Amino acid sequence: MVDQSAVGHRFTPVTAHVEPGRLRYFLDTLGERNPVYRDAAAARTDGFAAIPVPPTYLFCLEMLDNEKPFEFLTALDIDLGRVLHGEQSFVYHTPVVVGDTLTFSPRVTSVTDKKGGALTLIVVETAVTNQNGVHVADTARTVVVRNG
Repeated sequence: MVDQSAVGHRFTPVTAHVEPGRLRYFLDTLGERNPVYRDAAAARTDGFAAIPVPPTYLFCLEMLDNEKPFEFLTALDIDLGRVLHGEQSFVYHTPVVVGDTLTFSPRVTSVTDKKGGALTLIVVETAVTNQNGVHVADTARTVVVRNG
């Protein structure tokens, strides 16, 4: 069972490139048709330097480009079969656009037991910086672990 000793644990940073092809695939999967996410001229008209990414895309980039996708589970000795998705959130400090190279730096910020220890909620917050070292966003995800 994960306990308070996990708080502060950092995971290997992930580097990801914001590529137009993968972004289009993501948008097509969602059915997102807003031209600002597909057309550079529309993006510029809306004040972006290039095509921006939709809010939840950062989570996908971090997962897809992670060379150790199960590091979180292995490091905290969590059985994947006991994991549920709790929630996720995104705070953008500046737009992320096609052409950016991002670095994701995740760390555990909270471990809370619920339902008399039947569930453990683990919050992982990730600072996201771009190729210029600018802190562009923060993401958070809550992972729920069903305890045996």
